[in-house]
Amino acid sequence: MRQEIAVPTSREQLWGLLAEAAEIEHHLMCCYLYAAFSLKEHAGEDLQPDELAAVVRWRQEILGVAIEEMGHLATVCNILSALGAPAHLAHQNFPVAPGYHPAGVVVKLTPFNPQTLDHFIYLERPEDSTLTDGAGFEPARDYQRDSRMDRLMSVATDYATVGELYRSINLGLEQLVRTLGGAQVFIGDPAHQLSAEVARLPGLKVVQCLKTAQIAITAIVEQGESAAAAQEASHYQRFLAIQREYQALREARPAFRPARMSAHNPVMRRPPTPEGKLWVTLEPAASLMDLGNALYNHSLRCLSLAYGGVDAATQRVLVQSSIDLMHVLTPVATCLGTLAASPELPEATAGISFATLRDAAALLPGAASLDLLIERLEEIRMRCGELVPRHAEIEPLLQATCKGLARTVERLARARDAAAERADAADAAPADGVAMAVPAAAAVAAPAAVPAAAAASTPHAIPEPIDEGHGVQRIPGPHVDLIYHGARCIHARHCVLGLPGVFKANVEGPWIDPAAASVEELVTIAHLCPSGAIGYRRHDGGAEEAPPPVNLVQLRENGPLGLRAQIVLDGEAIGMRAVLCRCGASKHKPFCDGSHNDIHFQATGEPATIASEPLAQRGGVLEIEAEINGPLSVTGNLEICCGTGRTINRVSSTRLCRCGGSANKPYCDGTHRRIGFRS
Repeated sequence: MRQEIAVPTSREQLWGLLAEAAEIEHHLMCCYLYAAFSLKEHAGEDLQPDELAAVVRWRQEILGVAIEEMGHLATVCNILSALGAPAHLAHQNFPVAPGYHPAGVVVKLTPFNPQTLDHFIYLERPEDSTLTDGAGFEPARDYQRDSRMDRLMSVATDYATVGELYRSINLGLEQLVRTLGGAQVFIGDPAHQLSAEVARLPGLKVVQCLKTAQIAITAIVEQGESAAAAQEASHYQRFLAIQREYQALREARPAFRPARMSAHNPVMRRPPTPEGKLWVTLEPAASLMDLGNALYNHSLRCLSLAYGGVDAATQRVLVQSSIDLMHVLTPVATCLGTLAASPELPEATAGISFATLRDAAALLPGAASLDLLIERLEEIRMRCGELVPRHAEIEPLLQATCKGLARTVERLARARDAAAERADAADAAPADGVAMAVPAAAAVAAPAAVPAAAAASTPHAIPEPIDEGHGVQRIPGPHVDLIYHGARCIHARHCVLGLPGVFKANVEGPWIDPAAASVEELVTIAHLCPSGAIGYRRHDGGAEEAPPPVNLVQLRENGPLGLRAQIVLDGEAIGMRAVLCRCGASKHKPFCDGSHNDIHFQATGEPATIASEPLAQRGGVLEIEAEINGPLSVTGNLEICCGTGRTINRVSSTRLCRCGGSANKPYCDGTHRRIGFRS
């Protein structure tokens, strides 16, 4: 039987309940991540082939649930923002002390085991469930929290399930709208919230009214607690499925242990109340734990600023940087599960504690804040570099972490510079808003013409290619050097068919001869190469390849994505042309290598048109991030076109499927998590 639900009667009380909901979602996310990081990864860790396959699936499933909890947290922050409050990304350190949540909500970090799995199922249980919590998760004491709503100050209400907490919030929203009116309740600027495209969280909605708030709350509850057998994607049902498979494997082999011996509630400092905690003192675990917690907190700091009123372009970069840092954190946190933690408990390994900083409030919006974020990242990177000579056993991990941090620094630096340029342009604009015209003739110097007859007519040796690293070769020519990137070639054959005298197929040794054609012919054939495998460098005073006036991605029937834009891929400028894999099978991800033909990939090149407004600007830099084990995250002006040239959609940010499994191609629908896509 449901207990009476406390109904908040003021905005202040609603803020208080939403802050608790945010912390519940944040706590659950951390608990799920901790359990996922504790799972074994290799057959050499006493796992049979079928057991290893199951453990790999469970890790992906639990990580997927944790990401959805991040979506719930973002949704709650959106509601807070709509109500005029800042996003709430702070939380209590683990284990959460009694009284902070109801007695039945016990929150602590534990490795994956039957008891932890029982606990996860209990936390996600529907309101009418009679389940009991996992052994070892009994509340330290029984207590009741005051649920009176006739006070000025916010109170801590009791609730048996998270669903009841959200029912209380829902009723409070209805009450406040009746009292003040919807326009007065939802006063926050929607631009300060995160959307699904910006946050890469499918289903995340911007909240602007009571209806959108209630839709968002219903989605949270159904995704977490749904007990219906048809709702296999709910957290409750997914944990039940893992439990059934776990029990079957243990019955087949009682010695099966899917997790490493990880600490319960690891802490970085000597705890004043040591009961139930493990102080991590051994090296390199202690230093790596410090590094991991710094990464986690900086990820939160980037995300906090994304809610703080920055412009849309900066907001996208901040969210991407936050996600970057969580990707960098994952191998660090996983490695901790293999390292000895304390001489007092030799059999235990360490773990990430998700310890939080006291100064966790969002920075003020502005270019100076981006400088501060970069400054802190450089501090973390320097410390990581200092650990390399001290701990040879984890040197590859530390080197990879430094590289990931450098990439995030570059991303934020570009965002800072772009924000400064936008500010300068706004200051320099004429008062009447009329842009000053620049004569087209002044934009680009006219290239020096080199007649075709200038190409050598006498026999000559084909030049040897010069290796420029990373699979790139430069073939010197009299007026133009050709650049060949073999790993990007999709054998479109425009080169060997268009200029067979330059690109000599089926020959031994050097096969590209830039001296056999004019500059104009070489430049034209390079521009026809869709993959960017053929490029050029002029040394005749002519212009290099210019960015296209309109950024395009073309969907190839049963094939890859063809891009024409000024492309920055994973932080590196790669030119104006690229063909990227969308079947999931390429051995040269994110580039296409023709594997779609081998696996008989099917995906229409003619999806339905989506109504979209013309873009204010159609060119510019197009930033593409190949998310780890995920889609292509695209930021910048882009027109999505079918094979026949029809414009399907116009976007300024989107996520394009590259696992091959999305039911909503070309867009990502989260299938990469369910199928265990790897990249």
